[in-house]
Amino acid sequence: MKIWKLVSGILSIVLFFIVTLQSCAAGLSNALMENGENGGSAGVIVAILMLSGGIVSIVTRQGSKGGNIALIVLFGLAALVGFSMAGSYADLNIWAAWCVINAVLAVISLIKGNGTNNLNREKEELQ
Repeated sequence: MKIWKLVSGILSIVLFFIVTLQSCAAGLSNALMENGENGGSAGVIVAILMLSGGIVSIVTRQGSKGGNIALIVLFGLAALVGFSMAGSYADLNIWAAWCVINAVLAVISLIKGNGTNNLNREKEELQ
């Protein structure tokens, strides 16, 4: 999972710039059309959460329980905001799906990490 956390962290940081630019354009479009949607603002929030999640993912790639929980919260919140507030900004659903993938893999890493830590502790106790 170390490699996946590094790759997903780097991709999330790179996608932060893309999502931010798209969100600014969507927010400007919503403001000019006066349609009352807030997909652009939601996109900026998702982008910031993706940047935070990417940084946490890179820093905690060695496998810490707290880091995995932080990833679940950050990417889960980003997915929730993205799916619920996308409106006519359809690309936000794609970025929210990326966040769901990262959150699910953080859950898997949390479960898998606990199992290996327990096995290592049992091996140390036997020796």
